[in-house]
Amino acid sequence: MLFAEISIFDIISQATYAALAGAALWGLYCATVVWARVNQKRFKSEDEQDVFMDDVEQMLSGGDFEGIAEYCEGDNRAIPQIIEMAMHHRELGYKRARQFVLDRFQRDVMSDLEYRLSWVSTVIKSAPMIGLFGTVFGMMGAFKTLATSESVEPSLLAGDINVALRTTACGLAIAIPLMILVANVNIKIAKMEDLVGSGLARFMTQYKEALLKWPGGGPAAPASAAAEPVETVMQSPQR
Repeated sequence: MLFAEISIFDIISQATYAALAGAALWGLYCATVVWARVNQKRFKSEDEQDVFMDDVEQMLSGGDFEGIAEYCEGDNRAIPQIIEMAMHHRELGYKRARQFVLDRFQRDVMSDLEYRLSWVSTVIKSAPMIGLFGTVFGMMGAFKTLATSESVEPSLLAGDINVALRTTACGLAIAIPLMILVANVNIKIAKMEDLVGSGLARFMTQYKEALLKWPGGGPAAPASAAAEPVETVMQSPQR
């Protein structure tokens, strides 16, 4: 009996609200993941990155490749991860190791960000369309009420017109904030790329010179001598 009183227009209007809610939550989730991942992959400031690069260059000048790998181990930021991969694949030579780490950075970091942002862009485009879909069916319900009733009170049309206007408003209310959020995220990604690019260019210059200077993997220094650069590195600011 209850289902007989529910019209197809009521079902579609409720489904439209559910679709809008799902799109909003998914878009917000993807944007939040991108925002957090960008913050995770970059240094907080250029000065902090310079301190880190100074420590790496100090060890590179002494051929302490294993020490650099240990220094970068467990650091989730992009530059340390790239440097650690370069240390572990230095037997490939400069050109191949450089191409390898760049490919890994593009695949593991940038591709994931682009994937998430593509979903947010999809939500931005689809939310107003879902709202428009609800608007069309709301107006169809209003015209159906007009067509099937001899005398129509305004209150009978209020529900259908309310659905027609509210779904479009909800779609726009989802799309507009996400557009602003994506713009801010793109700015953060651009800053991250600039910071990573400058650090990577600085490292690759020193890395090439170190491979030419220490083709055998660095000098066989005694334990007491090898401990000195590690101690210096451990005094660097927290990463």
